[in-house]
Amino acid sequence: MVTTEETPDEAEAGDGAGAGAGAGRGTKRQFISWVTLALMTTASVASLRPSPSMAIYGLAAVFLYLLPAVVFLLPTALVGAELASGWSGGIYRWVSEALGKPLGFVAVWCQFAMTIAYYPSLLAYVASTFAYVIDPGLAENGLYVAIVIVVVYWTGVWISSRGTKTVAGLSSAGLVIGTLVPGVLLVALGLVFLGQGNPSAQPMGASHWLPPWTGLASLVLIVNNFLSYAGMEMNGVHVSSLRHPKREYPKSMFLATGLVLLIFILPALAISWVMPSSELSLTAGLMQAFQAFFDHFHIGWMTRVVGVMLVAAALGGMLTWLSGPARGLVLLSRQEGYLPPAFQRFNKYGTPQNIMVAQGVITTLIGVLYAFSDDVSSAYWMFSVITVQIYLIAYLLMFAAVIRLRRTRPEVERGFRVPAVTWVAGTGAAASVAALFIGFVPPDQFGGQPLWRYLLIVGGGLLLLGIVAPVCFLKFRKPGWVHPDHR
Repeated sequence: MVTTEETPDEAEAGDGAGAGAGAGRGTKRQFISWVTLALMTTASVASLRPSPSMAIYGLAAVFLYLLPAVVFLLPTALVGAELASGWSGGIYRWVSEALGKPLGFVAVWCQFAMTIAYYPSLLAYVASTFAYVIDPGLAENGLYVAIVIVVVYWTGVWISSRGTKTVAGLSSAGLVIGTLVPGVLLVALGLVFLGQGNPSAQPMGASHWLPPWTGLASLVLIVNNFLSYAGMEMNGVHVSSLRHPKREYPKSMFLATGLVLLIFILPALAISWVMPSSELSLTAGLMQAFQAFFDHFHIGWMTRVVGVMLVAAALGGMLTWLSGPARGLVLLSRQEGYLPPAFQRFNKYGTPQNIMVAQGVITTLIGVLYAFSDDVSSAYWMFSVITVQIYLIAYLLMFAAVIRLRRTRPEVERGFRVPAVTWVAGTGAAASVAALFIGFVPPDQFGGQPLWRYLLIVGGGLLLLGIVAPVCFLKFRKPGWVHPDHR
């Protein structure tokens, strides 16, 4: 639910660093319910997209989802709840308060920069899924994938520029129509399939709870779960859109956590019941499973219907990511002058449209590379890994921030406090470091391409977007770039 109230000065509605800064005077402040925020968070975190990469492991997918949930998702949700209930403004303010403004900028920059690699991989999935609506043969066609990436991304920019109310409604609708309904349908089809006496395509015995160990490369796909779980704290940038943030934000995060786990685990199992691991595509595996089920039950026409629903879910998640990280980056830049003034402007809906357009230019160039790729699945995986690694830098700073703020700012009232915060945040940080390094190991499914190419693309993407870019902004910023309201 979204409501609005007229405010004489949006920048004074919060504490000066909240979502209202920069929205302008005399505008309507928009409020959302904690349930809506939970759905927005779930839409930005959970989807059926990563299911094929875990379905490859069969029953062991349960373990591979639960492990990072315990060591990463749970710490992230707990830490995000404490920080957001004590300080509004999202990760950029949390890190700035604890570790200094330069590292605060690095955190929000990484949260923003990871989307540059995230959108091509997400929209490659959208393209492969939509291919089953028009022509399944297009799922691995690089030119087709590139066209979809460019067209859909710019459409998303236009929708996001319409403000929080539009994004909240569309992302929540996308979650229900394109994730919950297809997810329930997939699991139901799988249960009926097994109930008819059909054997599972992958073993489901007690001895298969743990994945087989054939070297680190055999488990590398677990890194995808860190990307799947990333974003629990992202909507902290919208915390000031809640009427009672200190009380409502923690409830929103815990509801989102439960929904995320259900959405991930059950569909992955259902896919493994009907599709052998050797035949699964990382981008089109979900539609492969639906098509197999629908063909078995002689309702093949449903494949196209589900394809449209899944595309709706993916686009809903993309809309949430578009509005959050860019907004946090611009708010910090207005205060400290990290970006040129042209990239600091908000439109009449309070959306940083200019920075999203600049981001779109880079995303478009990356998306065009798909047109020259003869292996869409491998390109999809590499962009996914780059996304994870860049974002893990922000998480490491966030975990460090909650520990330091507990020690240096104990007097700040928090609506929620993490129990054993050092152990919880330490566990999340250790898991983040492990995932960062594991990402440099190509998976068994990489397709036999040269190792140097994989390391060059993944390492280069991490170095350029996650380290070099923020360092350059910090070094070359100019005093005149600080917004007049903060001078």
